[in-house]
Amino acid sequence: MSEPEFRSALHGVTEPKDLSIHIWEIAERGMIDLRGNASDDRFRTAVKQVTGADLPTTPRSSVAWGEIKLLWLSIDQWLIVCPKSRLSELINGFESALKGQHVAITDVSDMRAVIRLEGDGVREVLLKGCSLDLLGKGYEPGTVRRVRFAEIAALIQIIDARTVELYVFRSYAHYAWDFLSVTAKAAARVKLFGEQEAPAV
Repeated sequence: MSEPEFRSALHGVTEPKDLSIHIWEIAERGMIDLRGNASDDRFRTAVKQVTGADLPTTPRSSVAWGEIKLLWLSIDQWLIVCPKSRLSELINGFESALKGQHVAITDVSDMRAVIRLEGDGVREVLLKGCSLDLLGKGYEPGTVRRVRFAEIAALIQIIDARTVELYVFRSYAHYAWDFLSVTAKAAARVKLFGEQEAPAV
């Protein structure tokens, strides 16, 4: 009997030409949905023991330790992101360190697709699909937000000024990819109006 083969949600898809930014799928990403009591010192200590990072407790924030990221989702829920090759190691670590505590540790790696957007104008492209003012304050690197993107539920993480990662449910991966393939075209690039220098007189 043949072994099952993992295929990402966008397996075989290639980046469209003539885009104003670059988009690609991050296929080998493991994801763990972790739930617990952030006010419990034992819980926070155990999470740091496994991940090496302090649990983020500020809404819409994230922290990183090497290849591992901890994304705040709610007051008792976090998305732990890591290379797929380290997934079993982290799950086993959580199960051991959190034994006896009231927690939930769930492998959700196949639940979402992750699309990375990179380049000048990334936030302008995302603005075509959501109502957040991604150019305003409150969207510094590390910011995590659940959003409605192109009418579907999504999650964004701001990596830096030119890079954003978009998480969508697997069943909507091709829809989100097709939406970006159109709205990110160079011909569809928008120049936002803002403060302008006064013309020379």
